[in-house]
Parts: sequence; C-alpha cells; structure tokens
Amino acid sequence: MLNRFQIALAALGFVAFLIYSSIFVVNEREQAIILRFGEIVDVKTEPGVYFKLPFGMFEADNIQIIEDRLMRFDLDNIRVQVSGGKFYDVDAFVAYRISDPRLFRAAVSGQVGLAEQRIRTRLDAALRRVYGQRGFEAALSEERGIMMREVRDQIGPDAKSLGLTIEDVRIRRTDLTADVSQQTYERMKAERLAEAERLRARGREAAQRIKARADREVVETLATAQRDAEIVRGQGEAERTNIFAEAFGRDPEFFDFYRSMKAYSEALDGQGTTMLLSPDSEFFRYFKESSGPRASATAANPQPAQ
Repeated sequence: MLNRFQIALAALGFVAFLIYSSIFVVNEREQAIILRFGEIVDVKTEPGVYFKLPFGMFEADNIQIIEDRLMRFDLDNIRVQVSGGKFYDVDAFVAYRISDPRLFRAAVSGQVGLAEQRIRTRLDAALRRVYGQRGFEAALSEERGIMMREVRDQIGPDAKSLGLTIEDVRIRRTDLTADVSQQTYERMKAERLAEAERLRARGREAAQRIKARADREVVETLATAQRDAEIVRGQGEAERTNIFAEAFGRDPEFFDFYRSMKAYSEALDGQGTTMLLSPDSEFFRYFKESSGPRASATAANPQPAQ
C-alpha cells in the first residue's frame, strides 16, 4: 500500500514538472522567442500563457525573453567640431524599441548591450556629421529639431539591420569645451566693453547737445530779459523826465527849490563829508532865504500898500 502511494506521488510530481516545463508566461512588456535545438521556431509578441515542449535542459524548447517596451541609452561627452573649427561637448540619448525579435536574435544573439554598443558607434558618427555642417548657434535655435531628425534618419538603417526601430534622438546638453569657453568669454567680454563704451560715447554726445542747448537758451533768455528791462527802464526814464519837465513847466521856482533840497540831502548825508565852499556860493542861496523861493520872490517884488 505504501509503495503504491509513493508511486502515485512520484507520478503526480512528474506530471506537475512536465506541466511546469511546458508553460511560460509573456507579460505586456515582453516578447518571447521559442528556440528548438537553437533554431527559432516561433515568436510570441502578445501577452498571455503559452505552451512549449518540456525538457528545455535538453535543448528541446528554450524561451528567450526580449523587451517589448521603449528603451533608452545615453551617449555622454561626445566632442564634436562645428563649422568654423570650434569644439563642443554634446550629451545625447536614443529612444528605441526591438521591432523584429527574429532579426535581433540573429544579429546580436538577443543581447541588448551588444546592440547598444553598435548603435552608439553610429550615433557618434552621425552627430559629428550633423554638427560639422552647422554652426554652434544652430543647436540652440529652432533648427535643433531638424538636426535631431537628421541624426535619427542616419542611424535608422543600421538600427533596422539589428531588428531595432529608432523612435527618437535628443540632445541633452551642448556646451563649449574649456578652452573654447574661455575664448568665447573673452570675446563676449570685449564685445560688451565695446558696446558699453559706445553707449557712454553716445551719452556724452547727448549731454553735450543738451548742455549746449541749455546754454543757448540761458543766453537767449538773459538777452530777452535784459532787452525788456532796458525797454522798461527807458520807458521809466522817459516818464520820469516827462514828469519832471511837466513839474518844471508848472512851477520853475519850486522845482528849482526841490532840486536844491535834494542836492542838500545827498551832499549832507551825515557820513562825515567835508565840503569847502564860499558862504556866498549859489549852492547855499536857499540857506540865506528862510522863507524859500516864494519869500524871496515877495521880498524882491513887494506889494503896494492899500
């Protein structure tokens, strides 16, 4: 009874092993190549559960899993020379997928690293060619997209021969090399200094124009003001002369008396002025006449008694 149980258990285990060896699962991110005695007999590209011949250890049916997703590899510090002779450091990456598993298996034995190594060499050469036809500014302009499409188209045929499809090529970085960067910095510095000097020269020129215009306006304003002042002063002098003439015409004796009093006021202003004049001088004639000009006139022409 025990022997029968052991035999049944062994048979059950063997059947389970056969089933396990005959089943494989492909998920949505994978493809499966079925190899029978080293030859490709089938490729499974859809996710699901599949069957194969058991005993893969005897090379009956082996399964090689291939990626069925978008993959990427990077290429760093590529030194490229642009038109003009300058060198630049470029970082790029490639997005690709395995589109033909049979060809991929036949070309590189299904090894992703070997395929990327071969594509890396083509990408390096394509970047050098594309950059060599343009100046550095092209990689920083709208032409950059065109450059990347050219690189993709150049490496596409080589990738296709490996069973790969290049989805995209992108530049992550484009920098000047250290020596070119220093030269460019010095050139930009000189250009900025020259531009600053031009701006200062234009500023000085504008300042001179403004100053000259202001000086001219000052001279014109002063001349106009002086002219107007002379006109007003002349008008005032004329009016003053007219007033004096009119006053003199109305009463010559009073006018003469007024002028003498003004002369006394200006001459004897209490500032210690010393004057040597004869007492009989005409200058002092009103000091002799206590009643002023009208009293003198009355004394000279007495009225007859009534």
